[in-house]
Amino acid sequence: GDTGVLVNLLLELCCPVCHDIFRDPVILSCCHSFCKDCLQMWWKEKTTHTCPLCMKIPSSREAPETAAAAETSETAAAAEAPETAAAAACEALCSLHSEKLKLFCLNHEEPACLVCRDSKAHNNHRFRPIEEAAQDLKEKLQISLQCLQEKLKLFESMKANSELTVEHNRMQVQYTENQIKEQFKKLHHFLFEEEEARITALKTEEEQKTQMMKEKIEALSRKIAALSQTIRATQEELRAEDSLFLHNYKAAAQRLVSGALIDVAKHVGNLAYNIWKKMKEMVSYTPVILDPNSAELHLILSEDLSTVSLGETQQLPDNPERFNYDLMVLGSEGFDSGIHSWDVEIRDDQFWGFGVLKESVNRKGQVQSGFWQLCLNERKYVAYSPPVTYKVLSVKKLQRVRVQLDYNRGKLSFFDLDTNSHIHTFKHTFTEKLFPYFGTEKEPLKILPLTIKVEHHMNVLPTSFWSRF
Repeated sequence: GDTGVLVNLLLELCCPVCHDIFRDPVILSCCHSFCKDCLQMWWKEKTTHTCPLCMKIPSSREAPETAAAAETSETAAAAEAPETAAAAACEALCSLHSEKLKLFCLNHEEPACLVCRDSKAHNNHRFRPIEEAAQDLKEKLQISLQCLQEKLKLFESMKANSELTVEHNRMQVQYTENQIKEQFKKLHHFLFEEEEARITALKTEEEQKTQMMKEKIEALSRKIAALSQTIRATQEELRAEDSLFLHNYKAAAQRLVSGALIDVAKHVGNLAYNIWKKMKEMVSYTPVILDPNSAELHLILSEDLSTVSLGETQQLPDNPERFNYDLMVLGSEGFDSGIHSWDVEIRDDQFWGFGVLKESVNRKGQVQSGFWQLCLNERKYVAYSPPVTYKVLSVKKLQRVRVQLDYNRGKLSFFDLDTNSHIHTFKHTFTEKLFPYFGTEKEPLKILPLTIKVEHHMNVLPTSFWSRF
């Protein structure tokens, strides 16, 4: 289009060999122009002096400088300055009529001379002074250039963010892998110690009962020896008392102590369950886990992803899930049905807020609606859900708050755990997935772990079962 015409016009001012503006130009009989030094260098490498463009042999072996080429050179030198490029183009000559190119044909989109204007080739065509045409094309080219520059900046920004994302993913994998290994290391250590303790208990019982049986065997051996001696000494005289002797022996055998064998049931029975029950003391369960991919750049999350606090700006990817204006972070799991609750510990008397937020909320820019929260604003506790609710609450200092979402009944309630009192309830018909959200401008907000309870469930047979017997 117009841009291509301007580019072609400027290319006519350049030497085809060095691609720079003409210096000491010459023109050959084939009407092609070159820098004098470029042409001489070309001919030095050739056995035949031909035109570097059309490969024709000039009518003269010399390459005299012509007035037309010199004039083109002067024009080209002026073209180095953008403000004089149009004037330089006007000094170029028409290849057909050797006249100055002072016009621009809008139909053919090419420079023309006064003779071209009156020729049949340009019959009924529209023309503009070449200065005006060049200026118009420059403006169009400038607009196109600005668009390209803006696209270039956008692509460079996208590339930088993509590279940052790749590096961040690598760091996330390394961090997560270390966390997994550390957790399993603790579990392995616990199981190893538990195994050693149980084997030690088994060996100890073995030693105790083996020693007990050895002592019993020694006592019986002594009794047997005594009895054997008595029997041999009185065997002839006491034949009539054999029945009494046998009766006493039977009673002695029945006096062997019970519990002499290893208590296998104690060591093996419900072994996995008992270990798991004991293991619950070293683990905790947090009902809401924070999503680090949603956290604004100034928010710092704890290693177990249960606490958020304000910190220095981090170099993180600007991924779609991340808030880029409000100091907010979401829970990793959203809810679209059922009843859910989580407890929050507050350590700050500055601004903070937490509650639930719609999945569809735009996370780029300030969040102005689509959330329900309890917050501390200007040292006042407020129930806030724009644009409908802004209620100042008459409650004392809060330290632990329970959030309870009853999605199906459309209720979001807040309770003071320290006083076991109700703070506020939002009522709304929820129509999309909701995510727990947390925000702070200073001290941490912590999601408290739940106490794990191990309960025994007995399968009780119905009365009708026993009635059959």
